[in-house]
Amino acid sequence: MKRIFLFLLTNLFMIVTLSIVASLLGVGRYMSANGINYESLIIFCLVWGMGGAFISLLLSRVIAKWSMGVKVLTSSNAGPYGWYVDLVSQYARSAQIPMPEVGVYESPEINGFATGPSKNRSLVALSTGLLSRMNRDEAAGVIAHEIAHIKNGDMVTMTLIQGVMNAFVMFLARIAAFAVSQTVKEESRSMVNMLVVIVLEIVLGILGSTVVFWFSRQREFRADSGSAQLAGREKMIAALEALKRFSGIRDEQSEGHASLATMKISGKKNSWLGFLGSTHPTLDERIARLQGFVRVV
Repeated sequence: MKRIFLFLLTNLFMIVTLSIVASLLGVGRYMSANGINYESLIIFCLVWGMGGAFISLLLSRVIAKWSMGVKVLTSSNAGPYGWYVDLVSQYARSAQIPMPEVGVYESPEINGFATGPSKNRSLVALSTGLLSRMNRDEAAGVIAHEIAHIKNGDMVTMTLIQGVMNAFVMFLARIAAFAVSQTVKEESRSMVNMLVVIVLEIVLGILGSTVVFWFSRQREFRADSGSAQLAGREKMIAALEALKRFSGIRDEQSEGHASLATMKISGKKNSWLGFLGSTHPTLDERIARLQGFVRVV
């Protein structure tokens, strides 16, 4: 119930905020007597497409902590996880980024993620399943991988890509829907326009997500390379090998957080698109890339 409430509250906040912004910009209506006002439509799509993505980004750290039940660790309360906090601090210094918040969340899944709106306000969180089953060298590879995500600015990059894709889909769907609606009787145009917009947003959204997922997979390779630089290639390969061993352990509740899927160290393929619907490359492919990695001194 807590997760459902947070999801609904976040979406309500987005809708209200974006509605106010659209109203202030005067782009609530993009149809005129002469047809589409393209300037208003572009602004409308950017406000809703980019706006939703950036509000999600701004709230990402807070939502992740609330929805996943992340317990924030410090040097004073880390207990048996003191080594984990120390490694995050060490790799953050090496990567020349501010110290992220460090957290742990209850889940049997062997996974972890990085999130946050900026390098100055980031969070690294690992599951209790990972911390209890991986040895410290393997966990070090995961931690360095998440630090590399933060250093590379992947949260912002993925938000920009998703926002542009959202706006592009909204724009194309409305242009096409208007054209189709002009071919039917005037009294039916409004209904036809609405139905075509809905169908096209779904279809174009699915096609557009393959582009987003492709960028996500490239981002994983870069984070693996960054981890090899920070912790050493052997530790990152060991982490990926461990993920292969424990790949059968899943937490359905954890996997329900789609907004965190691209920021985890390991993901799963969406069956409806096969490899194209995967936010992460296969573990074997990532290991093969790392085996050919040459560390830059």
